[in-house]
Amino acid sequence: MTRALFPALAALTLALALLSLLTGPAGFGIGDSLRALLTGQGEAITLVMREIRLPRVLLAIMVGASLGLSGAALQGYLRNPLAEPGLIGVSGSAALGAVIALQTGAAAAFALALPLAALTGATVAVLLILMLAGPRGGSLTLILAGIAISALAGALTSLALNLSPNPFATAETVFWMMGSLADRSFSHVWIALPFMALGWALLLPLGRGLDALTLGEDAAGALGIRLDRLRLQLVLGVAACVGAATAVAGAIGFVGLVVPHLLRPLVGARPSVLLPASALGGAAMVLLADIAVRLVQPERGLKLGVLMAIVGAPLFLHLIYKTRRAGA
Repeated sequence: MTRALFPALAALTLALALLSLLTGPAGFGIGDSLRALLTGQGEAITLVMREIRLPRVLLAIMVGASLGLSGAALQGYLRNPLAEPGLIGVSGSAALGAVIALQTGAAAAFALALPLAALTGATVAVLLILMLAGPRGGSLTLILAGIAISALAGALTSLALNLSPNPFATAETVFWMMGSLADRSFSHVWIALPFMALGWALLLPLGRGLDALTLGEDAAGALGIRLDRLRLQLVLGVAACVGAATAVAGAIGFVGLVVPHLLRPLVGARPSVLLPASALGGAAMVLLADIAVRLVQPERGLKLGVLMAIVGAPLFLHLIYKTRRAGA
Protein backbone atom coordinates (compact mmCIF):
# COMPACT_ATOMS: atom_id res chain seq x y z
CA MET A 1 0.00 0.00 0.00
CA THR A 2 2.75 2.47 0.98
CA ARG A 3 4.81 1.74 -2.15
CA ALA A 4 1.86 2.56 -4.40
CA LEU A 5 0.80 5.59 -2.34
CA PHE A 6 3.60 7.95 -3.31
CA PRO A 7 3.40 7.37 -7.08
CA ALA A 8 -0.38 7.75 -6.86
CA LEU A 9 -0.15 11.02 -4.91
CA ALA A 10 2.53 12.36 -7.25
CA ALA A 11 0.47 11.46 -10.32
CA LEU A 12 -2.64 13.04 -8.79
CA THR A 13 -0.75 16.24 -7.98
CA LEU A 14 0.69 16.48 -11.51
CA ALA A 15 -2.72 15.84 -13.08
CA LEU A 16 -4.38 18.50 -10.92
CA ALA A 17 -1.55 20.95 -11.66
CA LEU A 18 -2.10 20.45 -15.41
CA LEU A 19 -5.86 20.81 -14.98
CA SER A 20 -5.35 24.00 -12.97
CA LEU A 21 -3.15 25.43 -15.71
CA LEU A 22 -5.95 24.81 -18.22
CA THR A 23 -8.76 26.17 -16.03
CA GLY A 24 -9.81 29.79 -16.22
CA PRO A 25 -12.28 32.28 -17.65
CA ALA A 26 -10.17 33.09 -20.72
CA GLY A 27 -11.48 30.05 -22.61
CA PHE A 28 -8.27 29.13 -24.44
CA GLY A 29 -8.00 25.71 -26.08
CA ILE A 30 -5.82 23.02 -24.53
CA GLY A 31 -3.37 22.90 -27.42
CA ASP A 32 -3.03 26.69 -27.63
CA SER A 33 -2.57 26.95 -23.85
CA LEU A 34 0.18 24.35 -23.67
CA ARG A 35 1.90 25.74 -26.77
CA ALA A 36 1.91 29.23 -25.29
CA LEU A 37 3.23 27.93 -21.98
CA LEU A 38 6.07 25.95 -23.52
CA THR A 39 7.02 28.02 -26.56
CA GLY A 40 5.66 31.50 -25.87
CA GLN A 41 3.59 31.68 -29.06
CA GLY A 42 0.85 34.30 -28.83
CA GLU A 43 1.43 37.39 -26.72
CA ALA A 44 -1.89 37.52 -24.84
CA ILE A 45 -2.22 33.80 -24.16
CA THR A 46 1.46 33.55 -23.15
CA LEU A 47 0.93 36.36 -20.64
CA VAL A 48 -2.06 34.55 -19.15
CA MET A 49 -0.33 31.16 -18.96
CA ARG A 50 3.08 32.25 -17.73
CA GLU A 51 2.31 35.27 -15.56
CA ILE A 52 -1.14 34.45 -14.14
CA ARG A 53 -1.88 30.73 -14.16
CA LEU A 54 1.62 29.28 -13.68
CA PRO A 55 2.42 31.28 -10.49
CA ARG A 56 -0.99 30.36 -9.12
CA VAL A 57 -0.37 26.66 -9.70
CA LEU A 58 3.10 26.81 -8.17
CA LEU A 59 1.79 28.63 -5.11
CA ALA A 60 -1.04 26.13 -4.69
CA ILE A 61 1.51 23.28 -4.65
CA MET A 62 3.84 25.15 -2.28
CA VAL A 63 1.13 26.25 0.13
CA GLY A 64 -0.58 22.85 0.18
CA ALA A 65 2.68 20.98 0.71
CA SER A 66 3.73 23.34 3.49
CA LEU A 67 0.43 23.11 5.37
CA GLY A 68 0.10 19.34 4.97
CA LEU A 69 3.68 18.73 6.09
CA SER A 70 3.36 21.11 9.05
CA GLY A 71 0.15 19.46 10.22
CA ALA A 72 1.65 15.97 10.07
CA ALA A 73 4.78 17.10 11.94
CA LEU A 74 2.82 18.80 14.71
CA GLN A 75 0.47 15.84 15.11
CA GLY A 76 3.46 13.51 15.32
CA TYR A 77 5.30 15.60 17.89
CA LEU A 78 2.29 16.29 20.11
CA ARG A 79 0.89 12.78 19.52
CA ASN A 80 -2.46 14.47 19.06
CA PRO A 81 -4.46 14.01 15.83
CA LEU A 82 -6.28 17.30 16.51
CA ALA A 83 -3.11 19.39 16.23
CA GLU A 84 -2.96 21.72 13.23
CA PRO A 85 -0.49 24.31 11.88
CA GLY A 86 -2.25 27.29 13.46
CA LEU A 87 -1.85 25.82 16.94
CA ILE A 88 1.43 27.58 17.73
CA GLY A 89 0.11 31.01 16.73
CA VAL A 90 2.28 31.63 13.67
CA SER A 91 -0.60 31.96 11.21
CA GLY A 92 -2.45 34.41 13.47
CA SER A 93 0.69 36.52 13.91
CA ALA A 94 1.36 36.48 10.17
CA ALA A 95 -2.23 37.61 9.58
CA LEU A 96 -1.71 40.43 12.11
CA GLY A 97 1.35 41.63 10.20
CA ALA A 98 -0.63 41.64 6.95
CA VAL A 99 -3.51 43.54 8.60
CA ILE A 100 -1.09 46.21 9.83
CA ALA A 101 0.31 46.57 6.30
CA LEU A 102 -3.18 46.98 4.87
CA GLN A 103 -4.47 49.35 7.53
CA THR A 104 -1.42 51.63 7.45
CA GLY A 105 -1.49 51.91 3.66
CA ALA A 106 1.92 50.24 3.26
CA ALA A 107 0.39 47.52 1.08
CA ALA A 108 -0.98 50.14 -1.31
CA ALA A 109 2.34 52.01 -1.47
CA PHE A 110 4.51 48.91 -2.00
CA ALA A 111 3.16 45.80 -3.67
CA LEU A 112 5.23 43.35 -1.60
CA ALA A 113 4.70 45.11 1.73
CA LEU A 114 1.84 42.76 2.64
CA PRO A 115 3.70 39.42 2.38
CA LEU A 116 6.82 40.93 3.94
CA ALA A 117 4.80 42.27 6.88
CA ALA A 118 3.14 38.87 7.29
CA LEU A 119 6.54 37.15 7.37
CA THR A 120 7.70 39.68 9.97
CA GLY A 121 4.67 38.84 12.11
CA ALA A 122 5.47 35.11 11.82
CA THR A 123 9.08 35.77 12.85
CA VAL A 124 7.97 37.68 15.93
CA ALA A 125 5.66 34.79 16.85
CA VAL A 126 8.56 32.30 16.64
CA LEU A 127 10.71 34.44 18.92
CA LEU A 128 7.87 34.74 21.44
CA ILE A 129 7.21 30.98 21.35
CA LEU A 130 10.86 30.16 21.97
CA MET A 131 11.02 32.71 24.77
CA LEU A 132 7.81 31.56 26.48
CA ALA A 133 8.33 27.81 26.06
CA GLY A 134 11.97 27.94 27.11
CA PRO A 135 14.74 25.59 26.03
CA ARG A 136 13.46 22.63 28.06
CA GLY A 137 9.69 23.12 27.93
CA GLY A 138 7.56 20.14 26.98
CA SER A 139 4.75 19.76 24.49
CA LEU A 140 2.17 21.19 26.91
CA THR A 141 4.24 24.35 27.36
CA LEU A 142 4.51 24.69 23.59
CA ILE A 143 0.74 24.37 23.18
CA LEU A 144 0.01 26.91 25.91
CA ALA A 145 2.51 29.39 24.48
CA GLY A 146 1.00 28.96 21.01
CA ILE A 147 -2.55 29.44 22.30
CA ALA A 148 -1.54 32.60 24.15
CA ILE A 149 0.21 34.07 21.09
CA SER A 150 -2.67 33.11 18.81
CA ALA A 151 -5.20 34.72 21.15
CA LEU A 152 -3.13 37.91 21.42
CA ALA A 153 -2.67 38.12 17.64
CA GLY A 154 -6.40 37.59 17.11
CA ALA A 155 -7.27 40.28 19.63
CA LEU A 156 -4.88 42.78 18.06
CA THR A 157 -6.23 41.96 14.59
CA SER A 158 -9.78 42.60 15.80
CA LEU A 159 -8.65 45.83 17.43
CA ALA A 160 -7.04 47.03 14.19
CA LEU A 161 -10.24 46.29 12.27
CA ASN A 162 -12.40 47.88 14.96
CA LEU A 163 -10.42 51.14 15.01
CA SER A 164 -9.85 51.35 11.27
CA PRO A 165 -10.90 54.74 9.87
CA ASN A 166 -10.94 53.42 6.31
CA PRO A 167 -13.83 51.07 5.41
CA PHE A 168 -12.18 50.15 2.11
CA ALA A 169 -9.02 48.97 3.88
CA THR A 170 -11.19 47.01 6.30
CA ALA A 171 -13.03 45.29 3.46
CA GLU A 172 -9.75 44.47 1.73
CA THR A 173 -8.40 43.06 4.99
CA VAL A 174 -11.44 40.85 5.52
CA PHE A 175 -11.25 39.50 1.97
CA TRP A 176 -7.50 38.85 2.31
CA MET A 177 -8.03 36.92 5.54
CA MET A 178 -10.46 34.59 3.75
CA GLY A 179 -7.51 33.17 1.81
CA SER A 180 -6.97 33.17 -1.94
CA LEU A 181 -4.40 32.48 -4.65
CA ALA A 182 -5.94 34.84 -7.18
CA ASP A 183 -3.89 37.74 -8.57
CA ARG A 184 -0.60 36.30 -7.35
CA SER A 185 2.59 36.66 -9.36
CA PHE A 186 6.08 35.19 -9.45
CA SER A 187 7.11 37.85 -6.94
CA HIS A 188 5.01 36.03 -4.35
CA VAL A 189 6.54 32.71 -5.41
CA TRP A 190 10.08 34.01 -4.93
CA ILE A 191 9.23 35.59 -1.57
CA ALA A 192 7.67 32.44 -0.16
CA LEU A 193 9.93 29.79 -1.71
CA PRO A 194 13.10 30.36 0.39
CA PHE A 195 11.14 30.23 3.65
CA MET A 196 9.10 27.20 2.60
CA ALA A 197 12.21 25.38 1.36
CA LEU A 198 13.84 26.04 4.73
CA GLY A 199 10.75 24.68 6.47
CA TRP A 200 10.72 21.54 4.30
CA ALA A 201 14.43 20.99 4.99
CA LEU A 202 13.80 21.25 8.74
CA LEU A 203 10.63 19.13 8.94
CA LEU A 204 11.24 16.22 6.57
CA PRO A 205 14.29 14.86 8.48
CA LEU A 206 12.23 14.68 11.70
CA GLY A 207 10.66 11.35 10.69
CA ARG A 208 13.01 9.14 12.70
CA GLY A 209 12.62 11.23 15.85
CA LEU A 210 8.84 11.34 15.52
CA ASP A 211 8.74 7.57 14.99
CA ALA A 212 10.66 7.12 18.23
CA LEU A 213 8.42 9.62 20.00
CA THR A 214 5.38 7.41 19.38
CA LEU A 215 6.85 5.13 22.07
CA GLY A 216 6.92 8.00 24.59
CA GLU A 217 9.40 10.72 25.49
CA ASP A 218 11.45 8.48 27.81
CA ALA A 219 11.79 5.78 25.17
CA ALA A 220 12.71 8.36 22.53
CA GLY A 221 15.38 9.77 24.81
CA ALA A 222 16.74 6.28 25.44
CA LEU A 223 17.02 5.81 21.66
CA GLY A 224 19.25 8.88 21.42
CA ILE A 225 16.66 11.43 20.29
CA ARG A 226 17.36 14.91 21.66
CA LEU A 227 13.86 16.18 22.33
CA ASP A 228 14.91 19.81 22.86
CA ARG A 229 16.64 19.87 19.49
CA LEU A 230 13.70 18.12 17.82
CA ARG A 231 11.25 20.64 19.26
CA LEU A 232 13.34 23.62 18.14
CA GLN A 233 13.64 22.18 14.63
CA LEU A 234 9.89 21.54 14.58
CA VAL A 235 8.93 25.05 15.71
CA LEU A 236 11.28 26.72 13.22
CA GLY A 237 10.15 24.46 10.37
CA VAL A 238 6.43 24.91 11.02
CA ALA A 239 6.89 28.66 11.44
CA ALA A 240 8.76 28.98 8.14
CA CYS A 241 6.18 26.93 6.24
CA VAL A 242 3.01 28.36 7.80
CA GLY A 243 4.28 31.93 7.97
CA ALA A 244 5.23 31.95 4.30
CA ALA A 245 1.96 30.26 3.28
CA THR A 246 -0.12 32.80 5.22
CA ALA A 247 1.97 35.65 3.85
CA VAL A 248 1.18 34.86 0.21
CA ALA A 249 -2.25 33.17 0.43
CA GLY A 250 -3.96 34.44 3.58
CA ALA A 251 -5.63 32.14 6.08
CA ILE A 252 -6.30 28.67 4.63
CA GLY A 253 -7.43 26.19 7.21
CA PHE A 254 -8.10 22.46 7.54
CA VAL A 255 -5.38 21.34 5.11
CA GLY A 256 -2.90 20.49 7.84
CA LEU A 257 -5.65 18.97 9.95
CA VAL A 258 -7.55 16.83 7.44
CA VAL A 259 -4.81 15.61 5.07
CA PRO A 260 -2.77 13.69 7.72
CA HIS A 261 -6.05 12.14 8.96
CA LEU A 262 -6.92 10.91 5.47
CA LEU A 263 -3.48 9.44 4.83
CA ARG A 264 -2.62 8.05 8.27
CA PRO A 265 -4.48 4.72 7.78
CA LEU A 266 -2.63 4.21 4.48
CA VAL A 267 0.87 4.56 5.99
CA GLY A 268 0.39 2.57 9.18
CA ALA A 269 0.48 5.72 11.34
CA ARG A 270 4.27 6.04 10.86
CA PRO A 271 5.23 9.74 11.04
CA SER A 272 8.36 9.20 8.91
CA VAL A 273 6.15 8.07 6.00
CA LEU A 274 3.25 10.38 6.80
CA LEU A 275 5.37 13.54 6.51
CA PRO A 276 6.16 13.35 2.77
CA ALA A 277 2.77 11.78 2.05
CA SER A 278 1.00 14.70 3.72
CA ALA A 279 3.09 17.18 1.73
CA LEU A 280 1.94 15.59 -1.54
CA GLY A 281 -1.63 15.20 -0.27
CA GLY A 282 -1.77 18.83 0.86
CA ALA A 283 -0.56 20.02 -2.54
CA ALA A 284 -3.24 17.94 -4.26
CA MET A 285 -5.98 19.18 -1.93
CA VAL A 286 -5.17 22.87 -2.40
CA LEU A 287 -4.87 22.43 -6.17
CA LEU A 288 -8.28 20.75 -6.26
CA ALA A 289 -9.85 23.46 -4.09
CA ASP A 290 -8.32 26.23 -6.19
CA ILE A 291 -9.75 24.65 -9.35
CA ALA A 292 -13.14 24.47 -7.66
CA VAL A 293 -13.20 28.18 -6.72
CA ARG A 294 -12.73 29.04 -10.41
CA LEU A 295 -15.60 26.79 -11.45
CA VAL A 296 -18.14 27.53 -8.68
CA GLN A 297 -19.59 30.99 -9.29
CA PRO A 298 -16.40 32.49 -10.75
CA GLU A 299 -18.08 35.88 -11.15
CA ARG A 300 -18.59 36.13 -7.37
CA GLY A 301 -14.95 35.40 -6.51
CA LEU A 302 -15.40 32.55 -4.03
CA LYS A 303 -12.40 32.54 -1.67
CA LEU A 304 -10.16 29.51 -1.30
CA GLY A 305 -10.14 29.64 2.51
CA VAL A 306 -13.93 29.76 2.61
CA LEU A 307 -14.25 26.71 0.38
CA MET A 308 -11.66 24.78 2.41
CA ALA A 309 -13.61 25.50 5.60
CA ILE A 310 -16.94 24.50 4.03
CA VAL A 311 -15.51 21.21 2.75
CA GLY A 312 -12.96 20.57 5.49
CA ALA A 313 -15.17 20.92 8.55
CA PRO A 314 -17.78 18.26 7.54
CA LEU A 315 -14.99 15.98 6.33
CA PHE A 316 -13.20 16.30 9.64
CA LEU A 317 -16.42 15.62 11.56
CA HIS A 318 -16.90 12.48 9.46
CA LEU A 319 -13.37 11.35 10.28
CA ILE A 320 -14.03 11.88 14.00
CA TYR A 321 -17.22 9.83 13.73
CA LYS A 322 -15.38 7.00 11.98
CA THR A 323 -12.62 7.07 14.61
CA ARG A 324 -15.16 6.90 17.43
CA ARG A 325 -16.95 3.94 15.83
CA ALA A 326 -13.65 2.12 15.27
CA GLY A 327 -12.73 2.58 18.92
CA ALA A 328 -16.12 1.46 20.21
